Amino acid sequence: MAKRVKIYLDEKEMPKQWYNLAADLPKPPPPPLGPDGKPVTPEMLGAIFPMNLIEQDVSTQRWIDIPEGILEMLVRWRPSPLHRARALEKTLGTPARIYFKNESVSPAGSHKPNTAVAQAWYNKQAGVKKLTTETGAGQWGSALAFACSLLGLEAKVFMVRISFDQKPFRKMMMQTWGANCVASPSNETAAGRAVLEKDPDTPGSLGIAISEAVEEAVTDKSGQTKYSLGSVLNHVLLHQTIIGLETKKQLKIVNEKKVDTVIGCVGGGSNFAGLAFPFMLDKINGAEINIIPVEPASCPTLTRAPYHYDYGDNAGLTPLLAMHTLGHGFIPPPIHAGGLRYHGVSPLISHAVNLGLAKPMSLHQLECYEAAMLFARTEGIIPAPETSHAIAAAIREAKKAKEEGKEKVIVFNFSGHGLMDLVGYDNYIHGRLHDYALSEEELNKFTEDIKQFPTPPQL
Repeated sequence: MAKRVKIYLDEKEMPKQWYNLAADLPKPPPPPLGPDGKPVTPEMLGAIFPMNLIEQDVSTQRWIDIPEGILEMLVRWRPSPLHRARALEKTLGTPARIYFKNESVSPAGSHKPNTAVAQAWYNKQAGVKKLTTETGAGQWGSALAFACSLLGLEAKVFMVRISFDQKPFRKMMMQTWGANCVASPSNETAAGRAVLEKDPDTPGSLGIAISEAVEEAVTDKSGQTKYSLGSVLNHVLLHQTIIGLETKKQLKIVNEKKVDTVIGCVGGGSNFAGLAFPFMLDKINGAEINIIPVEPASCPTLTRAPYHYDYGDNAGLTPLLAMHTLGHGFIPPPIHAGGLRYHGVSPLISHAVNLGLAKPMSLHQLECYEAAMLFARTEGIIPAPETSHAIAAAIREAKKAKEEGKEKVIVFNFSGHGLMDLVGYDNYIHGRLHDYALSEEELNKFTEDIKQFPTPPQL
């Protein structure tokens, strides 16, 4: 009989609670600040988010119940399978056992619906009629469009222009689910028009798209439009922890008592947090686990950027967040991992890195595409360019285990498939891609503006 490759949970075994890392951190992260430099109150965020989500964002409760209405939507694709990458292991000749949590099985093809359906449900409960959002590669926009279609909400998605042009099928997915998708920067908001006036040919950025989405939400006089974010914020990361909680249950089924390495790619940080936070709890309690957030070398937020207060968007419409940031004016190079082209990283992840709970790594896109090709030709699934960063790091760790002659258990989050990203693969195969390294001069230029903001306490 063939050796086991997929580990499933029954639907009734799906976690009924989310895990909140904020409850167990040795030191709490610095709070978001308003324009006056004082901590933001929940009421101040009410123009952007419904209060039921704001309460989750500021909560320090360890376990938060998942409402039945959300579980009924999640069960359409959850629990997701955990795969043993036996073919990849064999090709690498490694003694490591490599597992990946397959989040590509969701309707949108990624981990993003885990929070999209939750956010849409909470907004519906609050009487909201329309959600606005931004999207980079299109994974988040697709997920929110899907979630809104289930709940009868209107959705408007501002998609970063370079991705809008590179990935037309993502736009078509959003339209199929009933969303209105526009290229950002656009002429539909003051923030978009201001950017276009300065640079009509800008490729756009997630920071700009966030500004447009937030502006559209807060300028709706009816109060029935809210903004929805696919990463970065505490409540978003909370919803994703179902990934790691399922993974821990699945590893028990195959008698894996110790995990050595946990890996996820990082832009804003939601898929990494979803897998890693439940394992971070074990690390806080003394387990020896190497937790690796992997980012593009062209957007080296965790590995090279300062830890500082900064806006989450380009126009300064959001509160100031304490995070590792390349500066809210950062315009990333047009790498194909569009979901990782963000100037900041989740405050909760930034704080966890500062506490030594995770050790970040940055990789160039050619190494990541090489890893993705190897994965596709061994395991059969074509990864999203974002996911390829986690795969490349897992391969590095597996080779290291081979060099050391040690059996190790490596777990990474397969955050999404790349079937909508084949143009990137075509460019790689035909030698049209190259690596982008952010120079020290560029880094200093983009981070100059944040010096006007307060400096968070250093650990």
